[in-house]
Amino acid sequence: MPPRQKLSDVNKGRDIAWVQDGVSLRQVATRPRVSVSVISRLIQRANTTGSAQERPRSGRPRTTNAREDRFIHRQALQSRSASANRIQTRLRAATRVNISCQTVRRRLHEFGLNARRPAVRQHLTSAHKACLLPTPCKMDTLPVGKHSLQRRVPVLFASQ
Repeated sequence: MPPRQKLSDVNKGRDIAWVQDGVSLRQVATRPRVSVSVISRLIQRANTTGSAQERPRSGRPRTTNAREDRFIHRQALQSRSASANRIQTRLRAATRVNISCQTVRRRLHEFGLNARRPAVRQHLTSAHKACLLPTPCKMDTLPVGKHSLQRRVPVLFASQ
């Protein structure tokens, strides 16, 4: 479901004045291109509260404002491989706002982007592996850890 269309305060005052002047709801709704129900709710709110302002919403307030959201979006587009942690660090350095990595991921998801996780290593293809091991391999063992000589792990050496 798409989000509801919002009217600016100027348009709200103008629409209320038009309805009070006798213009029909349908005609008022066609000018800002909103549905008739939007204008109807606006008039009801103006009649009950005496004001066209929206009532306070329930729920937790957002930790970032629109400017910080744009910063996150711009950082993600400038470096597509940047992780959420890196974007969080850049935001903290630029605006001194401390948010979690999960908040960065949520904001990117709102923009239709995904946070990136940098690859741990480059994936080797079969051609790469063939170049690395040109000769038949021989099994050998190496100790595991600093002080354990008892535990050994098999290792492939291409030079032997």
